[in-house]
Amino acid sequence: MFRLSKGKDPFFVAFAAHAKVTVRAAELLEQLFERPGDVEDLKKRITLAEHEGDEITHRTISRLRSQWITPLDRPDILALTTRLDDVLDAIESIAERILLFDIRECPPIALDAARVLGKSVVAMSKAVDLLPEARRRSPEILALCAEIGAHESAADALYRTAIAELFKPGSDPLLVMKWRDIYEQLETVTDLCEDVANSLEGVVLEYA
Repeated sequence: MFRLSKGKDPFFVAFAAHAKVTVRAAELLEQLFERPGDVEDLKKRITLAEHEGDEITHRTISRLRSQWITPLDRPDILALTTRLDDVLDAIESIAERILLFDIRECPPIALDAARVLGKSVVAMSKAVDLLPEARRRSPEILALCAEIGAHESAADALYRTAIAELFKPGSDPLLVMKWRDIYEQLETVTDLCEDVANSLEGVVLEYA
């Protein structure tokens, strides 16, 4: 069942709220790569955002267990909820690594990757906002999903370039280990954004 006219349905409201929290976390992560010296404060703010997202996820899953009539099939709601939360968790994980690894300087390519992630998350949030109007605005949602896919491809290219630079002769082995982990996480989180896009595409194609 897909009650597209119910734009204020609690599930759609929760999806949109979670996506907006993720946008905020991604913005903070970009600031962290710009100013790694402020890692303690920025990491704390990202963690608070992650906790806010966890609360939204918990309430959504609780509502899914208790609400008889839902705007989407239950597996679709669960998949979208968990995939949105995976993105936010991964952003918090990157911030945690910056703090634990005592990173005090970030290569420009790392900031480039964080900016690509930010664009992907913004596109994700826009697509989620349009979900209650999927029948009328399915082309826009699908275009945003395609944009997320393009950002994922850009992140892959940046990852390959970053790893190649990292393993140049004379590199500090300890920094190589730290940054390889961080770059892998940055690439992974754009993959997770694409997972959200795949869920959105599935919902649009099935219901719209």
